[in-house]
Amino acid sequence: MICRIGAGELHFESVYTRTLRGKGKYGMMGKILIYNNQTGIAEKMEPLFASEGLEMLIAASEEELKQIPQNGEIQLMLVDVALNDKGWDKGIELIAGLRHASSIPLMVVSRQSAETAKIMALEAGADDYVTADCNPLEILARIKSQIRRYNQLVNMCANIDRIYRVDGLVIDDIQRTVTVDGKSVRLTPIEYKILRLLVQQRGKVFSNSQIYESIWNMQAIGADNTIAVHIRHIREKIESNPREPRYLKVVWGNGYKVG
Repeated sequence: MICRIGAGELHFESVYTRTLRGKGKYGMMGKILIYNNQTGIAEKMEPLFASEGLEMLIAASEEELKQIPQNGEIQLMLVDVALNDKGWDKGIELIAGLRHASSIPLMVVSRQSAETAKIMALEAGADDYVTADCNPLEILARIKSQIRRYNQLVNMCANIDRIYRVDGLVIDDIQRTVTVDGKSVRLTPIEYKILRLLVQQRGKVFSNSQIYESIWNMQAIGADNTIAVHIRHIREKIESNPREPRYLKVVWGNGYKVG
């Protein structure tokens, strides 16, 4: 199925009767944005995209491109553009502008086979370049490779945000593990939650009541002794010298902090 942008709304080309529903045979799902379609790449790739559960969204101009919602569903931009063999031109400017506006994979397809055009397109921000006479199966394989790499990068960045480091203390909130100077530390679930709370907001002082209410989700009544016991146990496990803590420190009269 091809969605074509125009007149402020999406139109579905009736000549393409195959409907894409759910995931394709390889488990892929999403949208490929084709910009320009000067070489007829959309018609060439549509059957292969259909088998993968991928939908094509076509924009013929910059104005139509602006109408496409940037909601994360588009997995790759396939830019069908005319280029010359001299170097920088409007086509290269277009590629540079699209790359500046988005970080999703950008593949260029063009009739131009000159090495100069390929190099300029890649330097302008394209992630890949194929000529219009390229085998559609190769184009599909390249597209899948770009999507796979991009998704891996996105997942890696998301995972990095869930790994917390304070010098030699590392909390991996994905695996729910704690290490100190590379050595594994076994904490109880409550101890883990308390330490994670303090590490996530490194340098912030938490009172006994704030810690209790954050971990147990109830009003802190007589929480001082409870928190003090857990803090002592955590120190015994993560500190080489609990009497002179490197990580989990007391701020007398106020509470505890990490860092």
